[in-house]
Amino acid sequence: MNTPDSAAALSKVTEARVTNTRRKAEAAIRELDRQGWPVTFASVAAAASVSRSWLYREPDIRAEIDRLRARRGDGIVPSVERASTDSIKRQREALLDELSILKEENRRLREEVPRAYGQQRASAS
Repeated sequence: MNTPDSAAALSKVTEARVTNTRRKAEAAIRELDRQGWPVTFASVAAAASVSRSWLYREPDIRAEIDRLRARRGDGIVPSVERASTDSIKRQREALLDELSILKEENRRLREEVPRAYGQQRASAS
């Protein structure tokens, strides 16, 4: 039988568990977003060790996950995924080097085409 004291204790434990679960989910959402990882129901559930169904049932948490998912779909790149200025400069230099190599290769191939046609004509006669 439940006594008023045991019912109050059970209620207090349940409330503490819900509060703890909520804190874990909110912390997981913040950390995933801060790290630049996709914020999805599955990723939040795994990071917070909570069920996805619980996340779906909590309107404010569900709204925050949906908001962050939509933001990622809008092309907003998290700061950890953005390239630094130095990185962009190195990429540019590498691309310019590759372009020079390809231009030289194209020049050589263009010079070889008339020779190849000449050799083909000479062997056909």
